[in-house]
Amino acid sequence: MKNRPIVEDWLIRSRSNLCRAQSGQTSDEILFEDLCFDCQQSVEKSLKGLLIAIDIEAPRTHNISILIEYLAKTGITIPHQVIIASDLTEFVVQTRYPGIYEPITGEEFAESLEIAENVYSWVLSELAKLPD
Repeated sequence: MKNRPIVEDWLIRSRSNLCRAQSGQTSDEILFEDLCFDCQQSVEKSLKGLLIAIDIEAPRTHNISILIEYLAKTGITIPHQVIIASDLTEFVVQTRYPGIYEPITGEEFAESLEIAENVYSWVLSELAKLPD
């Protein structure tokens, strides 16, 4: 795999965000909005790691749709479970600023976490297909 050290760094960061999200709302002081932000960050970092692994410079964006477009242009088949991750982009800015969003529910967080877990797993499977 090309750029192995930097790809591994992106995946370490992605996994960190995913693990924080998987820890869940361990107290009432932890907001679902912040956990959803971790889900978004995990997806973003996973996709950027995959782009770098196939020797494409990852764009400086938090927009997951853009990252998916970059991957699609390479000919990689993007499954629906990854495409829907673009919905998580809203968590990168909107939910971090009080007063401009509706509170996130536990159900919305659970859906976001499932998406993030699916994307992380898919990226690992795509990386496994790449030559060493």
